[in-house]
Amino acid sequence: MQDPSSAEARWTSLRTALVRAVRRQCPSWLSDHAEDLAQAALVKIMSGVHAGEGNRPLTSFYLYRVAHSALVDEIRRRQRRREVALEDEGPDGERGRVEPHAAANPEQDASLRELGAAVRACLLAMGADRRQAVMLHLQGHSVPEAGRLLGWSAKRTENLVYRGLGDLRRCLTSKGHTP
Repeated sequence: MQDPSSAEARWTSLRTALVRAVRRQCPSWLSDHAEDLAQAALVKIMSGVHAGEGNRPLTSFYLYRVAHSALVDEIRRRQRRREVALEDEGPDGERGRVEPHAAANPEQDASLRELGAAVRACLLAMGADRRQAVMLHLQGHSVPEAGRLLGWSAKRTENLVYRGLGDLRRCLTSKGHTP
C-alpha cells in the first residue's frame, strides 16, 4: 500500500503536468478555464486508475492525449449548448430576458418574450419529474446524459422527456403558439 503523502504528491505533480498540457493546447477563448479543464482531465485519469487501469504508465504523451480529450469534450459541450448571456433581472422583475440586438425587430422581440413566458408557464404546469427531464433536454443534454444527471434509468428518462415534450407542444398550441 502506498504512503498517503506520497500518493498526494504524485497527484499534485500529475495535476501540474496536466495544467501545462492543457495550457499548451487550449484556444485563447477558453484559456481562462484551463484549471477547470485540467481538473476534468485529472478526474478521467483517476477514474481509469480506480477502474483497474492503474498499471498504465502516465507518460507525457498519455497526459497530452487526456488533456486533448478534455478540451475536445468541453468545446463540444459548449457548441451543443450555445450559451447565451442573460440579464440577472429586468426592471419588471422578469428573469432571463435576452438583450435585443441593435438591428432587432421590436415585434419579433415581443413575440419571443411572449413565447418564452408561455414556455415557462407550460413547464411549470408539468409534474416535477417531467419538467426536470424536459428542461435538461431543452438545455441540450442527451437523454442518457439527463438520466445520469437525475439518477434515473435511461428508459424512464426517455419516457419523461418525450411525454413532457408532447405536453409542452400541446400546451403551447393551446396558447396559440404553433411550430
